[in-house]
Amino acid sequence: MFSKATEYALRATILIAQKATEDNKLGLTAIAKGIHSPTSFTAKILQLLTAGNKIVSSARGPNGGFYMTAAAKQLPVRAILEAMEEEEVFGKCVLGLKKCSEAKPCPLHADYQTIKLQLIRLFNTKTIQNLADEMTSGDFFINNK
Repeated sequence: MFSKATEYALRATILIAQKATEDNKLGLTAIAKGIHSPTSFTAKILQLLTAGNKIVSSARGPNGGFYMTAAAKQLPVRAILEAMEEEEVFGKCVLGLKKCSEAKPCPLHADYQTIKLQLIRLFNTKTIQNLADEMTSGDFFINNK
């Protein structure tokens, strides 16, 4: 559904929310290893997530690294999708047709409309902290290998 970069961004954000604090930041290498992403690719993703310190915050220096504020952890998951410029997925035709609309729908339009509204609601209401907490419970996992 999302690009590989967005999948890594979601996983990186959850990992940072779970394991990093302002006093105990996570480094780039630890994040890349934790989400099984190439380090250079992870660095580019983190650049997008740290823009304006809205989602992920960073600090340079010997005690530097990445962390999230309590306020950032309360952001909806949609904030990550917006940072990764993936929010347009909710407005696109599921078949990728440019002329698909209510007036001239594709064969999947009506069925997908219901699913799309559920996805929008999910990404608007589920917070980063919710995901981090659910992953910490042990019922879910983030490591794909």
